[in-house]
Amino acid sequence: MKPVDKLPPKPTPTTEQALLERAHALAGMTLGELAAEAGIIPPPDLKRDKGWVGQLLEWHLGASAGSKPIPDFAELGIELKTIPIGYNGKPLETTFVCVAPLIGLQGLNWENSHIRHKLAHVLWIPVEGEREIPLAERHVGSPLLWRPSADEEQQLRQDWEELMDMIVLGRVEQITARHGDVLQLRPKAANSRALTEAYGANGQPIKTLPRGFYLKTAFTAGLLERYFIL
Repeated sequence: MKPVDKLPPKPTPTTEQALLERAHALAGMTLGELAAEAGIIPPPDLKRDKGWVGQLLEWHLGASAGSKPIPDFAELGIELKTIPIGYNGKPLETTFVCVAPLIGLQGLNWENSHIRHKLAHVLWIPVEGEREIPLAERHVGSPLLWRPSADEEQQLRQDWEELMDMIVLGRVEQITARHGDVLQLRPKAANSRALTEAYGANGQPIKTLPRGFYLKTAFTAGLLERYFIL
């Protein structure tokens, strides 16, 4: 049995409508059914395969980016985000967006930031995420193609600027998950030895854990509520 990332790629959708139709066709199916269609066996859980659900849906939808730092559907400029949902219809965890830059920040602003590019156009796919539901029996939900409203973008921008100011001022290690209303910055590393460069309080280079930007659950819950009227 091949892992998902070794499967022969499906044709990439060439229009938004084609992508949405493909995503709607997956709604209501279980991850086990989707894995069987791909000719693979689901892992028993996601402890060692955290990205498996996203990879499986990427394959079914014909995502083309792989691990490259571009939107999953590069030709359409659309990013795919799966979001694990609880019985109450609310997200169970924060959503990783991208790795945060910690050095080489001169000239960087919200308009040209990687995170803004990533969140400009997102295909959200909710997936049942309660742990007592066996992975293969979890259902895929209806897709949502989203662009941030002016208010949503302002919220994201405000948090991003506040967090980036702290990084520039050498206060990266003082940032906690409580900073930011809709966006948070927290360590993103496979282990505690995977250090990267950042600025210290006096501008000196220091070694610290890589950081990632995550959308807080209140933000993604509000987004799903507005569009799905839960």
